[in-house]
Amino acid sequence: MKKAKYFLTVGTFDGMHLGHRALFTRLEQLAVLHQLKPLVLYFPYPPKTLLCETPAMTVLSTPPEKKLQLKQALGDTQREELNFYLYREFTPENFLKKVLIGKYRCGGILAGPDFTFGKNRAGNDAWLKQKCAQLGLPFEVLPFYNGPRGEKISSSLIRKTLAAGDIAGANAMLGHAYSLEGRVIPGQRLGRKLGFRTANLDVNFYKLLPLGVYAVRVRVGHSWYKGICNIGYRPTVNTISAPVPLTEVYILDFNKSIYGRRIEVVFVAKIRGEEKFASLDALKKQLAKDKSAARQLIKN
Repeated sequence: MKKAKYFLTVGTFDGMHLGHRALFTRLEQLAVLHQLKPLVLYFPYPPKTLLCETPAMTVLSTPPEKKLQLKQALGDTQREELNFYLYREFTPENFLKKVLIGKYRCGGILAGPDFTFGKNRAGNDAWLKQKCAQLGLPFEVLPFYNGPRGEKISSSLIRKTLAAGDIAGANAMLGHAYSLEGRVIPGQRLGRKLGFRTANLDVNFYKLLPLGVYAVRVRVGHSWYKGICNIGYRPTVNTISAPVPLTEVYILDFNKSIYGRRIEVVFVAKIRGEEKFASLDALKKQLAKDKSAARQLIKN
C-alpha cells in the first residue's frame, strides 16, 4: 500500500455555503495535525440531480460556478472533480478502499453531518467511522453549522429558502449573494414595445431559479449595473407552456446590444411575485413601479 498523503473530504458542496467553508477550515487543521496535505474531492452535480426523473432547477451551483467557488474558498488547497457515473456502482467498501485509499492515498477523512456514499447511498458516517477505526484511519464528522437564525445550514434548506423568495435568508446562509449566469438570447421583443428592453437568458437547465421579480445587480463584462430580474412563465403574454421558467433581465440605465454575451445576475431582494395583468398597459405601469422599487432596494 502506498504511503498516505492526504487528509480528505468528499462531497457535492452545492452552493458553497457557510457550513462548507467551516468544513474546509477544519480540514486544513486536521491535515496539519496529522502531517498530511488537505484534499477536497467533489462531484460537479449532486448525484440526486443526476438520478432524478425531474432534475430541472435542483442545483445552487453549476459546474463552472462551483469550480470558481472552490477556487475562492480553498486557495491553494488541492481539489479534484469526481465522475459520478464512474463510481455509481461502487459499494461503500470498494469506494473507500479502491478510490479514497488506493487512488487518492487517504490518510484520514473528514465528513459532513449528512454524508452518504456508495451504491444506493449505503455508506454513512456510522459505517465509515467503524471502517476507519478498523483500518487505523483518523475520522471525524463535523456537526451542522448553525446560521444567523439558529437554523442548521444545508444546501437543501437553502434551496427551499430561495424557492420561497427569501433572498436575504438564503444569502445569509450562503455567506455570499446567490447568483446565476446565462447567455443573452433573442426573445419575443415585447419589452421594446413596453419601453423596457430586456435580456432573455439561456440558463443551465439544472440551476435553481426562484420565481418572481427581483432587484438584482448585473455584470456585463467588467461593469456592474442595477437591474430587475423576472423569473416565471409570463402569464400576461405567454400561452406556451415551458419545462422551466423564463429568465429575463432589465438593466437600468443601459442601452447596448449584448446578444450572445454571458452576463451574471446577483440577487439583492424580492420585489414581488409573478402576476397576470389584465392588459399590457397595466403590466407597463407595474414595471415602472418595479423599476423604482429596484433602485431603492439596491440603494439600501
